Amino acid sequence: MSGNIYIYILVMASVTYLIRMLPLALIRQKITNIYIKSFLYYVPFVTLSVMIFPSILSSTDSIYSAIIGFVIALVAGYFGRSLVTVSLLACMGVFITEIIII
Repeated sequence: MSGNIYIYILVMASVTYLIRMLPLALIRQKITNIYIKSFLYYVPFVTLSVMIFPSILSSTDSIYSAIIGFVIALVAGYFGRSLVTVSLLACMGVFITEIIII
């Protein structure tokens, strides 16, 4: 990659600023469309899930222990356990699976 690093930084800063500024400048009224509101409500959850899921699968020595930990976390979260409890149960599941596999 050759060129002036300051041009790259300026382009990245401009793109980041435009992405954040344009919705504020273009949408002046309250959003009343239920479909757009629903879409915007779920964007943070989807973004977080997409960033975390690949890390879950590559965080252990075996894909099987990662999947077991993920399933345990899903089940515990579905039944309303706290974040600490879900994390501890998933870690214990991965630990036990890693001991059994090795």
